[in-house]
Amino acid sequence: MNRIYMTTVFLLMVVPGILPGCGMRDEPQTPAQNTAAAPVQKGEQASDNVMENLSGQKGGGEDLPGGQLYAKHCAECHSVSRARAPHQSFLAMLSGDMILRSMNDGLMQAMANDLSTKEKKDIAEFLAGSAGQKAVVPPVYCKEESARFDFNQPAFASGWGVDRENTRFIPADVAQLSPENVPKLELRWAFAYPNSTRARSQPLLVGGTILVGSQDGSVYSLDAETGCVRWIFRASAEVRTGVTVSDWIAGEIPAEPPKAYFADIIARVYAIDLITGELLWVKKVDDHPTATTTAQPVLYDGVLYQSVSSLEVVPAMEPEYECCTFRGSLVALNAQNGEFIWKSYTIEKEPVKVGKTAAGTAILAPSGAPIWNSPVIDVQRKRLYAGTGENYSSPAQGSSDAIISFDLKDGRIVWIRQTTRDDAWNVACMPFIEDNSNCPIENGPDVDYGSPPILLRRDDEEILVAGQKSGDVYGINPEDGAIVWHQKLGRGGNQGGIHFGMAAENDLVYVPMSDYDDGILPVEDARPGIHAVHGFTGEVLWSRLADDICDGRKDCDPGIAAPVTAIPGVVFAGHMDARLRAYDARNGKVLWEYDTYRDFETISGEIARGGSFGGGSGPVIANGRVYANSGYGLYFHMPGNVLLAFEVKD
Repeated sequence: MNRIYMTTVFLLMVVPGILPGCGMRDEPQTPAQNTAAAPVQKGEQASDNVMENLSGQKGGGEDLPGGQLYAKHCAECHSVSRARAPHQSFLAMLSGDMILRSMNDGLMQAMANDLSTKEKKDIAEFLAGSAGQKAVVPPVYCKEESARFDFNQPAFASGWGVDRENTRFIPADVAQLSPENVPKLELRWAFAYPNSTRARSQPLLVGGTILVGSQDGSVYSLDAETGCVRWIFRASAEVRTGVTVSDWIAGEIPAEPPKAYFADIIARVYAIDLITGELLWVKKVDDHPTATTTAQPVLYDGVLYQSVSSLEVVPAMEPEYECCTFRGSLVALNAQNGEFIWKSYTIEKEPVKVGKTAAGTAILAPSGAPIWNSPVIDVQRKRLYAGTGENYSSPAQGSSDAIISFDLKDGRIVWIRQTTRDDAWNVACMPFIEDNSNCPIENGPDVDYGSPPILLRRDDEEILVAGQKSGDVYGINPEDGAIVWHQKLGRGGNQGGIHFGMAAENDLVYVPMSDYDDGILPVEDARPGIHAVHGFTGEVLWSRLADDICDGRKDCDPGIAAPVTAIPGVVFAGHMDARLRAYDARNGKVLWEYDTYRDFETISGEIARGGSFGGGSGPVIANGRVYANSGYGLYFHMPGNVLLAFEVKD
């Protein structure tokens, strides 16, 4: 298959994870708690195998025992589209121990009862591409002072966007890092994520610990000073969201232990004890077999708000698949016990049969409009704002590629501002598909809002600033959704444009631009780098285009897909070429640069690798340190598995 196909499929396949097999019921799996077991390591070769599996080419293991066993026992359900069984290409992106755990103790246990222990292991390793990999080095656990939780340090961030307005701006008293000292930053410690080729859970500093999720489903509590492990919680699937925590008064021990909240990629939201890592509750927020949760949950006034997306565009490539039935949603949960308070769909009506494809398969619509991003909370208006993705089937309707305002109390939609009409798309639209009958009439352009809006305030003025994968930025009136201004800053494309997140300091909005070379759109039109615009007028104040240093680096691209983070006078951005940069907020001049494209010896002695910066994880700056994940082994980007901590050294 060609590069265009591979790029598109990788872009879409954010792994729905281990869902029920054929005919099995869909209910949560109880996750293991506080486990220190070291799973099998997956490296770049495993990542290559995944790409081969997704492209329909041989992964090099079909003639092995695991491949033969898979063909005999699993292919009937997992090599075709079945409503309650994930495709083999989904499973190929999971770790071997995660697949094995599902067969031993989870949702696939009944289906795997007749297999021996070795047979199950062979199947898991075949699917994950991890056969023959060596066990990782066990983590280093904290002792004495480094293991103690510090109640003098409540979380400085209320969520993924730092504040409820999603500005991603860290104030001076928290950052404790001046523009003059930024050039003096040096590496303090590095931590390896076992069994990983990507690192896309944004770290959080709280209580002297770094909280961060990982590809194999582990959520870590690491000592912020040294990187040693305080505890590990194991979720049912990859945790790509950041972690949100409840608040307390600094220096006081709360009556109830503070809680940590996050979601995994199979649409389960978790609450755990922040001090011990013990499970308190878990809630599946959508029963659709392709549902996923990629956005960090938002906590406000005892309610947890979770966005829901899906990957139904992938099975839609098969002409016999009845496309499509998923609708994006925003869910409100009781933060104490996980019970539903309300669920609001981005598409009001349930999909119904509206026709047949040329192949005779039913067309179901309306569908799609997923929410990939964490919503903004407008405390004054009692509203939430979130961005949506494209429709999956025809006809396209009015809530796709839009900013939507939800009522905070009951989830009622207040207004919808669509910025790209007629965007209905799924993988069947790719030109190489022999039978593309499931492709919607509109055929794209697939320009989601992967990045959430930012709410800015000054004096008596307010405005929402929203950046789209198309490369467009909009200023929107939060009262009624009217567009105030519009700027076209980049070429856009299926990986952005503006991909995962902007930042703002006062009136200034920092807009990262991916403009990834996807093999489809003209390279000469791309404007990768970072741009600064006036949030209330849209005026472009400066632009700093990224230079290309990729010479010889596989899967390298100069643009910025990952979210950026601002402190007074400085913007931090991780590039897809593995560089972490600090830009002068006044003019875009580069103040500091660190190339992560290398091996790192971590505190456990294990060797980790840096790579592209991507996903929803942006740099975090606190107490004079910069914490950043490096590695994004998806969608033709450079794999890596390291968390890096930098500090100023005189």
